[in-house]
Amino acid sequence: MTGRWFEEFIVGQTFEHEIRRTVLEADSMWFSNATYNPAPIHIDAEYCKGTEFGRPLVNSIFTLGLVIGLSIQDTTLGTTIANLGMTETLFPHPVFAGDTLHSRTTVKEIRASKSRPTAGIVTFLHEGLNQKNELVCSTVRQALMMKRPEGK
Repeated sequence: MTGRWFEEFIVGQTFEHEIRRTVLEADSMWFSNATYNPAPIHIDAEYCKGTEFGRPLVNSIFTLGLVIGLSIQDTTLGTTIANLGMTETLFPHPVFAGDTLHSRTTVKEIRASKSRPTAGIVTFLHEGLNQKNELVCSTVRQALMMKRPEGK
């Protein structure tokens, strides 16, 4: 387990996540097929030649999942009880096959859970950036996090 306990987070703390991931055309095609999203903007290269992008866009929900996934090892691996929600999700730049993404996480808020004495709620701002350091995704995520068990 490499995640952090609730008590280890500090408001304003920022993590520049080391792991980067190049998005492959197969990733986007698989995700569109697995989620049954037949939008031609994701799966039809010929169609996309006639769009302003000229090529298929990576599915934005794949991008969101990858941006959060890249953050897990440094923040919540093994210490998350549940995601409570995501808000303020934006995709200011498109993602294409071949782009390499990395993530940054900032702790926005922490508070003890009112209903679970062994847990707290951490609000994260996750930001995904491409190889040009352009912001491609941002989201505010609330996670129910484990408090450090006694003796650990």
